[in-house]
Amino acid sequence: MFAARRLATSVPRVRTQTAFFHKTAPAFVQKGDAIPDLNVLVENSPGNKVNLAKELKGKGVIVGVPAAFSPACSSTHVPGFINHPKLKEAGQVFVVAVNDPFVTKAWADSLDPNGKSGIRFLGDPTAQFNEALDLTFDSTAIFGNHRSKRYALLVEDGKVKEAFVEPDNAGLNVSAAEKVLG
Repeated sequence: MFAARRLATSVPRVRTQTAFFHKTAPAFVQKGDAIPDLNVLVENSPGNKVNLAKELKGKGVIVGVPAAFSPACSSTHVPGFINHPKLKEAGQVFVVAVNDPFVTKAWADSLDPNGKSGIRFLGDPTAQFNEALDLTFDSTAIFGNHRSKRYALLVEDGKVKEAFVEPDNAGLNVSAAEKVLG
């Protein structure tokens, strides 16, 4: 009986491990994809909906972060964009976090108190925007829900020009301001 139970439990594990060696590229947002036309992002209050497909005209950047006020997001990732010398050349810049609009507003006030950078901070409370880009991961153990992968998207005329998505979801290398803005 014990051997049969052990064998039965080892089969799914083998299948799971084989999935890691699948040759299909990740399905997340790619160059040329349109920005999702959704009215789910919020700025400063729940009633202030922002649709980035309609809002982003010309060129811009969308910076996705797992959580407002988290250490890497607050000390390095977003400040890297706020302080980058080429920020103004980037066009409209939006930081999107899977948080409510009150949290993202407080976070914006703490990182850019006078709003001098021009960066807008948006909440994606239900993660629907990030899910539409296939840029969420299960962070239940840390945050209690699914969160945004850490990423930056260069956008031009409503389409992704280039995607910088962290391969480990939350690291800070590929999507750093220096890599994205040059």
